[in-house]
Amino acid sequence: MVALPTLKYQRPTWYRLAGYDLLLWALSIVMDCFFREIRPRGAFKIPREGPVIFVAAPHHNQFVDPIILSGQIKKEANRRISFLIAAKSYHMNFVGHMAKCQLSIPVVRPQDNLTKGSGKIFVDKNDPCHILGKGTKFTQECMVRGLLALPQSLGANEISEIKSDNELYIRKPFKQTNQINELLSQGTSFKKADKIDQKQVYQMVFDHLLDNGSIGIFPEGGSHDRTDLLPLKAGVAVMALGAMENNPDCNVKVVPCGMNYFHAHRFRSRAVVEFGDPITIPKELVKKYANPETTAEAVKDLLALITSGLKAVTVTCQDYETLMLIQAGRRLYAGNFAQQLPLPLIVEMNRRLVIGYEHYKDEPKVQEIKKRVLEYNNLLKTLHLPDHHVEDCQDEGYKAKLLPILVFRIFKLIILFTLALPGATLFSPVFVSSKIISRKKAKEALANSVVKIQANDVIATWKILVAMGIAPIVYSFYASVGTYYCSTHGLLSSFGLFWLWIFLYLCGVFVTYSALLTGEQGMDLFKSVRPLYLSITSGSAIKRLKKMRRELSEEITEVVNTYGPELFPKDFNLLELKSSLRISDDVEYVDSDEEEEKKTQEMRNRRNLRRKAERKLHVNEDVSKSDDATTEMSESLSHSSSMSDGISLLNTEANSYTNLPIFSDYSLHKNVTNKNLDLDPQSNFNSSATLYDDHKQHIDQQQSRHAYVSSPLRGRPSLSKNPSEEQFELNFSKKSSLKDKIFDKMKQKRTQS
Repeated sequence: MVALPTLKYQRPTWYRLAGYDLLLWALSIVMDCFFREIRPRGAFKIPREGPVIFVAAPHHNQFVDPIILSGQIKKEANRRISFLIAAKSYHMNFVGHMAKCQLSIPVVRPQDNLTKGSGKIFVDKNDPCHILGKGTKFTQECMVRGLLALPQSLGANEISEIKSDNELYIRKPFKQTNQINELLSQGTSFKKADKIDQKQVYQMVFDHLLDNGSIGIFPEGGSHDRTDLLPLKAGVAVMALGAMENNPDCNVKVVPCGMNYFHAHRFRSRAVVEFGDPITIPKELVKKYANPETTAEAVKDLLALITSGLKAVTVTCQDYETLMLIQAGRRLYAGNFAQQLPLPLIVEMNRRLVIGYEHYKDEPKVQEIKKRVLEYNNLLKTLHLPDHHVEDCQDEGYKAKLLPILVFRIFKLIILFTLALPGATLFSPVFVSSKIISRKKAKEALANSVVKIQANDVIATWKILVAMGIAPIVYSFYASVGTYYCSTHGLLSSFGLFWLWIFLYLCGVFVTYSALLTGEQGMDLFKSVRPLYLSITSGSAIKRLKKMRRELSEEITEVVNTYGPELFPKDFNLLELKSSLRISDDVEYVDSDEEEEKKTQEMRNRRNLRRKAERKLHVNEDVSKSDDATTEMSESLSHSSSMSDGISLLNTEANSYTNLPIFSDYSLHKNVTNKNLDLDPQSNFNSSATLYDDHKQHIDQQQSRHAYVSSPLRGRPSLSKNPSEEQFELNFSKKSSLKDKIFDKMKQKRTQS
């Protein structure tokens, strides 16, 4: 078993709490620069005292999510939360130091301890859970409930029983694909990891909660950019139930937190953090958890409650096409009704439209509206015009009046551009480097994941991390150059060099921040120019578009007003809820359709490229209709050892926390369905046949063109002729020395001569 570092809960000292607050304040300033708006909703539901576990989803923004959530909870309820973080990230230089300041708790994952095992493994043809080894040392290198992983991220499984050095059983079979079957039939190298007992981690969590502390966790196990929630890990339920079983006086509450973003990865985007009703854990559920026979059932019941709570505070769709439909329905309902709502209620409206669509999607009227909405979106795409700018366009009769407005806006845009140019130029190294590095990191994350669509969940994180690292260097460089110039030319001599440097540094920050605000106004103005231009140059197309929009708006309004009160009879009118929100009414309209269309188009392009590649590789095979990116990802997810809620991994032994999944292990399964993966040669020594054939004492020398024959002379090559191929093959049954090979070669030449 892996030896974990000693973890013991200690109440944070005053200076650690002060460090927490100081770092969170600094990070909140950074978040305010990156995001245009961050709004809470339902913050009054946060318990002000007592043990609380905050479960947040969807995890769309990697390291940014915990910072935003911590900031909102500290601001609204004055509570500090400790997040569980992978030990691998906890020990990273930059991220690790921030995690320690934020009172995070490290968790070791089995996949981080994988090492190469001796020999190679095969699978028994009669029992896919029966693993045979050749040259292996299972009893010495592996352990029950440890991990056995295939190379090239083709899957991993838990070891259920070890029979001998060359025979063991795994908990469930590896996925049946051609590549995996080929490896396991011919023999492959493997990796192994000891089981990990997280008892210390869970005990630290229990003690923290008993001290009326707060724990934060993202129960999906890892970040992603999918439109729906991933299945939750069992760890969050075990923490809550285990803490209450550990001490009956510890009444833990679980608070669902919805992380809702508009363009999560984009600079100056918006976010809404919604807090759901606290989940009170019934005592009966704790009793069921304490009974080893019903432990799994108790965990499953609590996970179901948490999942329902999260779905109530998030907007989830089955795919991007549905999300596009919902976004369009929100904008078109009741003549831009959404513009009258603040940002949190826009999220609520999206959620209700999703619920309504899922409930009534088979109705003929709903299907007809869906078809027309998609047609409308395609027309918008053709004109490169967002929907919320359609009403800004004017009819053909107003062309003469529109021209002066267009000229004035262009003139104003030039002025704003000129004002923003100095700061933008000074900050350009940060912009360029953050964009390049974040895109590179996104590609790496996409290659190492089976749950990401475009890996947009890591882009904002790396943009912020790069900016935090490079911006001080850039400002320091400008301040140093300015100080040198002023000192050599006798400028600002009343300042000392140090204070002059500080003054110029702050000037650089002020100029770039001013450019940020000015540039933001300029971008909003720039987006309003295109509708005016289209009104002048494409009047007929605009007229058709506006007519289609009016008709769709009437139809969507009629359908929503018909079915909406049936689903939400008590509070169908969202304007009545608006007065209960403690936020300003001055909220700009937010649109996310353009971004979702872009995502959908990129997904389609990826599918088309993959299908073309598959046609070249499989000319004589039929291409299955289900062979698309999202289906393959779902297949991979369903096979992941911890992709289920982890209930099957619960030990029947009470108080055992071995291998309970808290974080994702998707990296171990990322290539399970990758049909284009080139298999590496896995055999690390020569073999005369598969181990299965050796085990059964049946060797079929004519089975394939690559069959080998054992040499009667050890260390000497034997010649085997394949009648069907009319060619000879050399085989060394044992590695020969260089001297022996030279001797054999000379002997062959003498024989031939």
